[in-house]
Amino acid sequence: MSSSSHTAARPAPDRVLTDIADYVLDAGIQSDLAYETARYCLLDTLGCGLEALEYPACAKLLGPIVPGTVVPNGARIPGT
Repeated sequence: MSSSSHTAARPAPDRVLTDIADYVLDAGIQSDLAYETARYCLLDTLGCGLEALEYPACAKLLGPIVPGTVVPNGARIPGT
């Protein structure tokens, strides 16, 4: 009979993930075009999300999985 022990300790993240995180944290953005593009991407994402609320199949995914659940510090969803 073999015994397996489970641990909650996480392994170290992959090198690629740490490289990406370091780049995101340390890279300075001086390009006005980069900020403008990011702004348009954010506006497009919010617009798509708001439009999705018009479709019952999407709107039903909002709210708690278990009926009656209350999350005092839950995230607010734009458009609701």
